[in-house]
Amino acid sequence: MQWSLVVPVKPLARAKSRLSDTAGEEVRPELALAFALDTVTAALACSAVADVAVVTEDPRAGRELAALGAAVVAGEPGGGLNAALAHAVTAVRAARPGTPVAALNADLPALRPAELTRVLNAAAQFPRAFLPDAAAIGTTLLAAGADRALLPAFGADSRARHRASGAREIRLDAVDSVRQDVDTGADLRAALALGVGPHTAAAAARLLIAEQ
Repeated sequence: MQWSLVVPVKPLARAKSRLSDTAGEEVRPELALAFALDTVTAALACSAVADVAVVTEDPRAGRELAALGAAVVAGEPGGGLNAALAHAVTAVRAARPGTPVAALNADLPALRPAELTRVLNAAAQFPRAFLPDAAAIGTTLLAAGADRALLPAFGADSRARHRASGAREIRLDAVDSVRQDVDTGADLRAALALGVGPHTAAAAARLLIAEQ
């Protein structure tokens, strides 16, 4: 089974606000873009992924992610992240009817294609499934089979909300790169310890230089 992935990317000026204390207002948007670039690069290299659609209102993010080979879904509707994901899934399924879809966080800079393949293969066993984040509170991936609505419930305590919605929790060892999203300085250090992609490595190096 090959999946269509939907990756939501906030406008860079507003992205990753909890990193402000760590990165500052100049570096923070660069880090947010770097995370998305490394996430999408790894996703496109995953054998279980047919295509990646990025939903974003940010012109620069859309341009750079499209250059990697992602489709860009513009015109995010009102209502926030979950509405944007539902909008993007509708667009993806209009282009590829009957495709299984998965929403993937854009802040997984250590993402490994092989680990994502394992997660998606596990998700394929259920009508809807999700992977909790490293903190075991949020969600980094939500998947729905070809004949199922995605029903995203991202936001605070999304692990509990996705479980309550009937999605099955994916329980796998050794998929840390798919679970390690980055919201805080501690998260960034954890991702760096796993080994991040080249865009994040370069942005983190600029951050270290700025701190000196």
